[in-house]
Amino acid sequence: MNMSDPILVNVTEEIVRGLVSFLLRGPEYQTFCKCEICELDTVALTLNALPSKYVTSMEARDEAFKEMNTPGNIERINKEIIHALHVVNKYPRHKIEPTS
Repeated sequence: MNMSDPILVNVTEEIVRGLVSFLLRGPEYQTFCKCEICELDTVALTLNALPSKYVTSMEARDEAFKEMNTPGNIERINKEIIHALHVVNKYPRHKIEPTS
């Protein structure tokens, strides 16, 4: 992709997806389900609680990423992710496989 090609990207989504993936693989969330449904539900719940940041070029994406990647913003995003993780863990939508 050329840097000047038009795109439509939600930078908030990129950051949230990366952080959710990272947190789910960390030691604090070993007991949480990591199936695709639970991971996507966590991302969706988190994104619904945060403002979107859409951009239409790679230059704008890189700039927005730098602006959003501050300790304060990451802390706010992580709080929303942790809340969403607990909601999804308590009310998973995936089919529970019988253990036999």
